[in-house]
Amino acid sequence: MNAISELQQSYFLLKIGIISHQTCIDWAMERLLSNQEGDDFDIVFLAITMNHDEVLPLVEKIIDRYIGLATIDDELVAGKYIALLHQAYQAGKETVASLDEKFTKLYYSLGYPNWLVMLSRNCEYATDIPDFLKPFEDEFEYVANLWVSAESRNEFESRYSRDLSNQHDIKYC
Repeated sequence: MNAISELQQSYFLLKIGIISHQTCIDWAMERLLSNQEGDDFDIVFLAITMNHDEVLPLVEKIIDRYIGLATIDDELVAGKYIALLHQAYQAGKETVASLDEKFTKLYYSLGYPNWLVMLSRNCEYATDIPDFLKPFEDEFEYVANLWVSAESRNEFESRYSRDLSNQHDIKYC
């Protein structure tokens, strides 16, 4: 299944409350319209479900069948999502305020990963303190660029430098 990574990302974002159930239903509908569902009746059921309580179990079943639910690395999925958010921010589709809510949910749901500390903090501060906009944007670009090229969390972590992240702060002279 070509689009399973999209569903994997939607699953994670649904679990932490960033997206609605409808995103997963739309994913299944797109698979049906593209004739990519094969003989997978769970995708058909997901596409036609009207009960949002059924969405998460169906998505889990589909992911487990194709890649294994236990193999999902939430930090990798979150990192790839941050890379997409960076593109959306650069295109003017996201704002500091809209990102703040998303980063806060990511930060808490991932258990406060070290690599997300400065990004989350700088975004929060930039919503109220204009001087934090540049440090936020610098950190956002740094973290997003690392995630774009990373194929795993270990690969990201081997390149990430907390010392460099700490430099993305207001410079007091």
